[in-house]
Amino acid sequence: MKIHQKYMNRCIELAKNGLGTTYPNPLVGSVIVYDGKIIGEGWHKKAGEAHAEVNAINSVEDQSLLSKATIYVSLEPCSHFGKTPPCSDLIIKHKIPNVVIGTIDPFAKVAGNGIKKLMEAGINVTVGILEDECNELNKRFFTFHQQKRPYIILKWAESADGFIAPKTKSEQKPVWITNSYSRQLVHKWRSEEQAILVGTQTVLDDNPKLDTRDWQGNNPIRVILDRSEKISDDYQVKDNSVKTIILTENRNSENIGLIFFENCNFANSLAHTITTVLYKHEIQSVIIEGGKQTLQTFIDANLWDEARIFKGNPLFSEGTLSPKLQGNLIHKEMILDDTLLIFKNL
Repeated sequence: MKIHQKYMNRCIELAKNGLGTTYPNPLVGSVIVYDGKIIGEGWHKKAGEAHAEVNAINSVEDQSLLSKATIYVSLEPCSHFGKTPPCSDLIIKHKIPNVVIGTIDPFAKVAGNGIKKLMEAGINVTVGILEDECNELNKRFFTFHQQKRPYIILKWAESADGFIAPKTKSEQKPVWITNSYSRQLVHKWRSEEQAILVGTQTVLDDNPKLDTRDWQGNNPIRVILDRSEKISDDYQVKDNSVKTIILTENRNSENIGLIFFENCNFANSLAHTITTVLYKHEIQSVIIEGGKQTLQTFIDANLWDEARIFKGNPLFSEGTLSPKLQGNLIHKEMILDDTLLIFKNL
């Protein structure tokens, strides 16, 4: 069992290389082992390109060893034709006798069918190795398919005395609470999630780009709450450089270039309405960066999965108090003089 865990850990490590680039597909890693040695490995890099198992099989120099090897994969091999052929068929074709799987794929077109196909072909299949870790790896993909909504990450920075903004912003916009290393980490996070969401006031106050300029990676889809269309076309979020979804009450749903307007009722169950729109746009994860009213809307609806909170050194004395939530603290670290706290929903 420990040997299986060792190789599954390697699958998970490989899979993480695809974070931010595989949407709408899951993160998957695979290794091939013969006689106690890894002879091939791979991961899924981008939707439409080869899956992890294909890359692992193709990396094996001596293909004759495949018929005596074991293939490890963090997620059940697919059994359907999408943009690429089924991985289960490829495993059967190469007569790989043993398959070790981390967890079952919840996607309706797979959902146990890949395992069934392999077993019917006489292959020895083991399922559930580091299952919890493999589920955590694809928390975005699983939440989307099982709960019909994106994985929701709340993020904010607060002063040492618990404010997310000072009373006035006369000196600079935005007012930085954290150091440059923490801000760079936030840009890394943005590259890993499919979308970023802010409210009207954040845009009006800070005119943000909501991009990944401090990190190499894809810019997230921008989601803007603009109930009465206060945000004019000269704000950076309307520059048509990346897909942008604007939720409003003032116009019918339509799109102009890369800007998509979605008509929403802001009066009732706003957080659920927002997630319904994001699910419609096939968004598997969203990082919500504020402001307080927007963050609190999701907290009050108990519609969040993870909260990432920075505590900086400035003292504001008065201003906008930080949101309040209850959750399980799962991680704490210092980033120079900033404290990062990560909570999971109870």
